[in-house]
Amino acid sequence: MTADPTAAGQASRSLLLDRNFTTFWAGQAMSQFGAQLGQLAFPVLAVSMLHATEFQVGVLNAAGLAAFLIVGLPAGAWVDRWLKRPTMIYANLARMTAMVAVPLLWWGGLLEIWHLYGIAAIVGTATVFFDVSYQSYVPVLVAPGQVNQANSKLEGTAQIARIGGPAAGGLLLAVVTAPVLFVGEAVGYLLSATFLARTRDREVAAEVGDRRPLRVEIKEGLAFVIRHPLISRIAACTAAMNFCGMVIFTMMPVLILRNLGLGAQGMGLVMAVGAAGGLLGAVAAPRVAARVGEGTVIPLCAVASSVFLVPLPLAAMASEPGVSLALLLLSELCFGFVVLIYNIMQLSMRQRVCPPRLLGRMNASIRFVVWGVMPLAALASGVLAEHLGLIAVIWIGTAGSFLAAAPVVFSPLLGMRTLPSQVEGS
Repeated sequence: MTADPTAAGQASRSLLLDRNFTTFWAGQAMSQFGAQLGQLAFPVLAVSMLHATEFQVGVLNAAGLAAFLIVGLPAGAWVDRWLKRPTMIYANLARMTAMVAVPLLWWGGLLEIWHLYGIAAIVGTATVFFDVSYQSYVPVLVAPGQVNQANSKLEGTAQIARIGGPAAGGLLLAVVTAPVLFVGEAVGYLLSATFLARTRDREVAAEVGDRRPLRVEIKEGLAFVIRHPLISRIAACTAAMNFCGMVIFTMMPVLILRNLGLGAQGMGLVMAVGAAGGLLGAVAAPRVAARVGEGTVIPLCAVASSVFLVPLPLAAMASEPGVSLALLLLSELCFGFVVLIYNIMQLSMRQRVCPPRLLGRMNASIRFVVWGVMPLAALASGVLAEHLGLIAVIWIGTAGSFLAAAPVVFSPLLGMRTLPSQVEGS
């Protein structure tokens, strides 16, 4: 591993002057805003309108995430063979089509919970290919020294969308029904595809003659993740944190909409405040990393995220709805702040140390590990909530999150001032 001697000069150049990046950035901003409407619409539709049980909510979440476990690994190898921008365009069009089906079924009086399972599975599968391409596309679109800057801008915009989307969705639900919000999400995906079509890059598809059997390429990506001394620990920590977090957050719509009776507006507010914390984290990430250390900030944020989950079970136990709401908002704000710093720094590190030819497979391998556990956690959450109760499930997830931080706390990251980078061919 060696430092890139041109990184400092590249990092000083503003990406606001790069037309291709700003076009790509604008498309993703619109897509994120639309997607956040759907993030609110799905649980409101399932819990409040279709009267889903805790187990059915768990199955719905699992259906949306199952693709990361089923096709996550081959998706990385395929993305490394394909051009990433067209892959993202096709994925957006598939997601748009699936979203449009929800209001059509609703207006026809046909919509049932099993329809949502299928639509969530289709959207989840397209999202696998979009996300692997998206994370592998940033180093293709910008110079190596600008990767941190690009990720910070993209994550910051995503957080703004996560603030505005749920807030707008909560207000809209006062005058329209939840299925209408799916139209907004479909429009977001269409706009993203349009802006991606206008983006230009210099990516060249891999030579067909250079391809090896799919299992060999998958194995190479997994081997890189497992053997890398930092990425392997980050993958283990993130997977464990995601499992515990999904156990908790699968039941959040049931807690907010049904147990606490805060309604769609209350849920939209909680989501928006969490995103506001994420926005602050995205903006603060470079400064916090420079002050604390690029490596050190990762384990510190992992531990802090566990601490900020503690108010959630306390909110579930509070007797006053106002107290519950205050605890939920506090938890979401602080949790969003530290998680975004963690995500930005670990993603930037992965992109910097991985050879470009392995980016797709590396990102897919990471997603397979850290997202593949989430459908299992969603199912476990639904089953446990049916048998142990909602509050017990939230406490279990919170307690487990402290253990999840161990792989990065006991690692070379703690005390590391500067994360490494690797030049292709070194």
